[in-house]
Amino acid sequence: MRAALQRVTHADCTVDGEVTGRTGPGLLVLLGVTHTDTEPTARALAAKVAKLRIFGDDSGRMNRSVQDVAGGILSISQFTLYAETRGGNRPSFTAAAPPEQARALYGVFNAALRDLGLPVEEGVFGAHMVISLTNDGPVTLTLELD
Repeated sequence: MRAALQRVTHADCTVDGEVTGRTGPGLLVLLGVTHTDTEPTARALAAKVAKLRIFGDDSGRMNRSVQDVAGGILSISQFTLYAETRGGNRPSFTAAAPPEQARALYGVFNAALRDLGLPVEEGVFGAHMVISLTNDGPVTLTLELD
């Protein structure tokens, strides 16, 4: 399971001109799922996201988590995080989990974040989404659990 995290001042997801999810200060999380991922993997990654200290403390050092700053999360399913691009000019997505598995584990991940007390809004799985954000810092990190 892979996640790209962007610390944001705000982010929103629009599908067909309608906002389907948004957050103020917090994280935009792009989540990719592969074939070997499981529910425990999804819960472990959610815990890591919730506790990752990438927000500034009173001294400006990255020492606070999204939980510590009472931030929100906009979670977006992103199968393209498993793109294979070494073999040519057209990416292959065979490493991405099939939609049924990815949708289920995306749900487990989001539920685990909510269970940790975080407000989570979502994109629309499988839809063409337009994501708008203001990256704060900028801070962008990737996490991977297998």
